[in-house]
Amino acid sequence: MLLMNPLPWRLRIADFVVRLGGPGVTDLDSAGIARRRSAAAHPVQSALWRLMSGPVVPRVRIEPLQIPGRHGTIAARVYRPAAADGRAPVATVIFFHGGGWVFGAPSEYDPFCSWLADAAEVLIVSIDYRLAPEHVAPAGLQDALDATRWIGEHVARLGGDPERLGVMGDSAGGNLAAVVTQQVRDEGGPTLRHQVLIYPSVDSTCLRRSKIEHARGPLITRRDTDTFFRLYRGSGADALDPADPRISPLQGDLRGLPPALIQTAALDPLRDEGRAYADKLRRSGVQVLATDYPNAAHGFASMPALAPSTWAHRSEIRDEIRRHLAGGQVIS
Repeated sequence: MLLMNPLPWRLRIADFVVRLGGPGVTDLDSAGIARRRSAAAHPVQSALWRLMSGPVVPRVRIEPLQIPGRHGTIAARVYRPAAADGRAPVATVIFFHGGGWVFGAPSEYDPFCSWLADAAEVLIVSIDYRLAPEHVAPAGLQDALDATRWIGEHVARLGGDPERLGVMGDSAGGNLAAVVTQQVRDEGGPTLRHQVLIYPSVDSTCLRRSKIEHARGPLITRRDTDTFFRLYRGSGADALDPADPRISPLQGDLRGLPPALIQTAALDPLRDEGRAYADKLRRSGVQVLATDYPNAAHGFASMPALAPSTWAHRSEIRDEIRRHLAGGQVIS
């Protein structure tokens, strides 16, 4: 009988804490989802929280931004590195947060986005897109597209360079980033030079091996991922087909897309989707760097202390952004 490798002790503790923290998304009603969002929007800035997420870089200025969209104003958060003050325009990355299209907010990513803005010397604009189940697909995508197009036209006034623009997202945000690259290629928008997809959800048309192997997690379960997608897709007459590239970008045409960095976690139910997307990008003639992090679970970008082996993922993102956007030398 083959035995599964035991989870690293940090992941075992984190998974235990997550399970004690209350019902998962599958067991929450709309009021429960609202309460969970409210609590997450005001995290306790404890020593434990700072240890798990890392500090917010103080020399990066964080500023609110309001972006006009087809359905109203889209809130965003700008991370301005010291390099953007009084110098030539800097490269810009549009960021879409994770949370299963149901949870998440830009402020929850302050540690990660401020670190990357500082380390890569780029402007980061994080988009507060509409969430399900109140706003089903393609509402969040429409916000992501409207924000991307507006930034492409107005980034110079923020101190960014419109010729050096990329997108990035994790989990559900990785889904949005992937779809945005396809949509602006086909329907118009700024030229995107790079995409970073961190453990993205990119295909909900079939059951892959990683969803079976890691159906119980850690941290996120197959039941969670299925529920998130169900809430995002909706159930009305206008619900998108699971094979629609607007929600399953792996089913789309990947030719002519910008170079990609795809990072996956070995212990993640979504692992094989990310791998499959990287493979199809390569077959479509797109330059891809794909890295699978061992002993890592879904969410490692937000909680780097859970798996020390994933610390390299940040420097990898920094180096790829510098290579494709920032025009600087890769830091060894």
